[in-house]
Amino acid sequence: MISRMSIELGRGTGPLKGVKVVEIAGIGPGPHACMILADLGADVIRIDRPGGQVLAGGATMLLNRGRPSVALDLKNPAAVQVVLDLVAAADVVVEGMRPGVTERLGLGPEDCSAVNERIVYGRMTGWGQDGPLAQAAGHDMNYIAITGALFGCGQDPARPHFPTNLVGDFGGGSTYLVIGILAALLEARISGRGQVVDAAIVDGTAHLNAMTTAFAAEDGYVEQRGAHLLDGGVPFYDVYETSDAKHVSVGALEPQFFDLLLTLLGIQDTCPGQAEVERYDEMREVLTATFRSRTQAEWIDVFEGTDACVAGIIPMSEAFEHPHLVVRGTFVERDAMVQPAPAPRFSRTVSTLTTPPAAAPGQHTRDALAAWGIGGVEALIASGAARQA
Repeated sequence: MISRMSIELGRGTGPLKGVKVVEIAGIGPGPHACMILADLGADVIRIDRPGGQVLAGGATMLLNRGRPSVALDLKNPAAVQVVLDLVAAADVVVEGMRPGVTERLGLGPEDCSAVNERIVYGRMTGWGQDGPLAQAAGHDMNYIAITGALFGCGQDPARPHFPTNLVGDFGGGSTYLVIGILAALLEARISGRGQVVDAAIVDGTAHLNAMTTAFAAEDGYVEQRGAHLLDGGVPFYDVYETSDAKHVSVGALEPQFFDLLLTLLGIQDTCPGQAEVERYDEMREVLTATFRSRTQAEWIDVFEGTDACVAGIIPMSEAFEHPHLVVRGTFVERDAMVQPAPAPRFSRTVSTLTTPPAAAPGQHTRDALAAWGIGGVEALIASGAARQA
């Protein structure tokens, strides 16, 4: 008998409803990409190692939401055949192993294409499938380091400051993998043939950083942190401390917004003008002293809802309750957790959250394999090819 869990699998309501994805589980950007696909309505089945893996998380790992966990020992030929049977009925495969690993397992692009010529095979790595560093280990900061992106992060001239793993793993990584998969899916519906999507964090990060690349081509560009329009080089696009040791973000780039900033601060008659570049140090001193004269909450009361482009910098716990985000439903409470709602939003095929993250690898092995039409599941579990947590 198929349980309620298996009946509910694949019932996402977003625009990708009906698209079937086989995820050979990795960490970081691969799971995040599959979370996005599941949030958008795809029926994703996650293939975990029986013992799990480092940083894979459990019931609170939101990157694993929206799809069931099936534990398969991919060193066992019977388990590999199960994955190929899943691929035969799928539209997409996602894997995040080092180049050549899935080929050695018998699950590489050619193996999958042999059972389904329409399959889109998404590969997520840091360095890419080729190049002198392709087989080396690495993490987010290493990948963004060689693209020039990390060099420019922060306002400290003495050293760069890395922005957790947002720029590499999720900006240049999972986001570009999803873009590539969606583009390849669209093309496959036209041509009838799938293809490989080689999503490398180094490539995506370089592409994400196109604006800085353009700035670098301009005459007079200085390769230095805190020296340009958007990195704190100008005092009207920077962060300022308030009297209660909190901070506000100031982004008054346009002249009309800058003028309103000075008016609401009450310094329109004492602060240097926006075009007086030679007086920027003086302007920064005036802004610093003024913002330190009131608390963050007081400044929010002054600026929120205006065109002065000032917003309080608040911690995650306060972001959950920010009035604007509450009205939009940016965060939702589901499965006893506050978590980001699916994004972006659609007017007709509204996305909804489905399966919560598995508490352990293989939590849904029986139900998920049955829902995808795989027979002999009990025999697979008995042989050790599959595991039910």
